Amino acid sequence: MDHNEYLSIIEGMIFLSGDEGVTVKDVMGVLNVSKKEAVSMLDELMAHYSLKAIKGFDIANFGGLYKMVTLPAHEQYYRKMVETNASRISKSALETLAIIAYYQPITRVHVEEIRGVGCESMIRKLLAKALIKEVGREETPGRPILYGVTDEFLNAFNLTSLDELPELKEVNSSLEEEDLFDTKYIEGRDEDMKKTGSSK
Repeated sequence: MDHNEYLSIIEGMIFLSGDEGVTVKDVMGVLNVSKKEAVSMLDELMAHYSLKAIKGFDIANFGGLYKMVTLPAHEQYYRKMVETNASRISKSALETLAIIAYYQPITRVHVEEIRGVGCESMIRKLLAKALIKEVGREETPGRPILYGVTDEFLNAFNLTSLDELPELKEVNSSLEEEDLFDTKYIEGRDEDMKKTGSSK
């Protein structure tokens, strides 16, 4: 395997890791290289990104965690995109949100175990909408991020506290009916209601 392929693999690792990030130890384990080699390649990859003329994201080092991040100069445009879709949330994202609300603080892996499918993109969307936030790290190998809901979550769904959430045993049936929280936050509900009204 040549050097450029190593760099490509590291780039893919950072992309797939999402908010969890990649450590030097991760690179050492996956590529079977020394610490010196891993650090050197990570630094080289960061330097490569800093020199790119056209890019939508960068690679940053957060205390030993290497992550892909969007550029601060583009923040106003991404914020506009988020605000445009702020009142919409897919059923998949709603299911992920419900699990976090009931089981917080909870890691992404635990959420995926409960849902039975990957939910990294859902968590990204919920973070972007400020409905969930990072509340700490689990004291296990890799120290994965723990997530919890925000005050914005309470405001969005007309709750004054988490005590107002329905009983946990009601969650599955509520999700099936797409009515666990305020229906205005469910993607496509407005269109369905219009169709129902026009058929009467």
